[in-house]
Amino acid sequence: MNRRFNVIFVTVSTVLVGMLLVGSVLGRAANPEDAYKHLAVFTEVLSRIKSDYVEEPDLKGVTAGAINGLLEAIDPYASYLSADQYKQYLKQKDQKRADVGLVLSKRFGYIGVVDAVAGSPSWKAGLNTGDMIESIQGVATRDMPLAYAEMLMKGDAGSTVELTVLRVRRPEPSKVTLTRANVKLPGIQTKLLPDQVGLIAVQSLEAGRAKDAESALASLEKQGAKKLILDLRDCAIGSAEEGVALANLFLDKGLITYLQGQRVMRQNFEASSAKQATKLPVAVLTNRGTAGGAEIAAAALRDSKRGYTVGERTYGDAAMRKAVTLEDGSAIILAVAKYYSPSGKSIQDNAVVPDVAVADTPEPSETDEENAPEPGEPKPRSVSDDAVLKKALDVLTNGLPKIAKN
Repeated sequence: MNRRFNVIFVTVSTVLVGMLLVGSVLGRAANPEDAYKHLAVFTEVLSRIKSDYVEEPDLKGVTAGAINGLLEAIDPYASYLSADQYKQYLKQKDQKRADVGLVLSKRFGYIGVVDAVAGSPSWKAGLNTGDMIESIQGVATRDMPLAYAEMLMKGDAGSTVELTVLRVRRPEPSKVTLTRANVKLPGIQTKLLPDQVGLIAVQSLEAGRAKDAESALASLEKQGAKKLILDLRDCAIGSAEEGVALANLFLDKGLITYLQGQRVMRQNFEASSAKQATKLPVAVLTNRGTAGGAEIAAAALRDSKRGYTVGERTYGDAAMRKAVTLEDGSAIILAVAKYYSPSGKSIQDNAVVPDVAVADTPEPSETDEENAPEPGEPKPRSVSDDAVLKKALDVLTNGLPKIAKN
């Protein structure tokens, strides 16, 4: 092995030992010998690449791919940040900066879109759940740390960021230029539908949203609502605590969720009858853009048999994350505990599978900005064109289809 390869080899091995033994750092009851066995396999693969690959490999890229691939395999929201990147991350973490309104994760080594906040620059540009971001400002996102990609999206209001995007329904990549803005998260929207069905749409769960939902429920009941639809589609931002509080509005007892990890002792979140706001029958709407606290609420209502769930499988993201600093000043940001449904399933690993599966009508790939709603307003949905909502109304009236009951 030449000198350059030896240096890189030692560096990669050192980093991967730290990564493989990070369970020990987090209090994991793993056998260190097992970690070294896995490292031995990696060492042999790296050696074979060096000796047998058709051309001299880019070992820097191999290193980044190995580390990021390891993290993505266990947590699509995890990140490895170099020492410089981590310093930048800490500097910007608590700063209020303009953004483009994207919720991101890692998919197949690239940056994927979980959701675009309603009314935000990314939403107006037609970005949607499942789109892939190939590059940001000309820099390929392949093996780019998720936290770093999120930093690149932020900046001064009025400044622009250029993305290359692979859209779900378009095979060819397209250039999208977004102008950063101070994104206002969507509020609660309500509507009294025919047959005394109250619709409450929740598209974000920032602090105080559960209180807003409580007021909205009281208003709908005063208007004569006898049944409810809780629309959690495209609700991907907010805290787990707000998701718990939202679920409690519909529950008077029982387990809502629990949090548990290697070093995080199990913490149960139980419903309180004093916090229940309604006893009306309810159907919960979900789609691929439902994530985080909204998934906690949907899972609680589904498992408790309090309400039917209708729509699509949710995204799968409900975890407590923290940064673990490594000796060289770099850091990994990863889940140290996960939220579980009352039935004991990890929401991040299993998502929430609805009682009745209905494909959500995709949004148009491009939105006319002149006709777009004001920032902060949820995406408009026509009842006549909304297959998920129509099925929920049917379920509220006639109950679950036989196939769903089975």
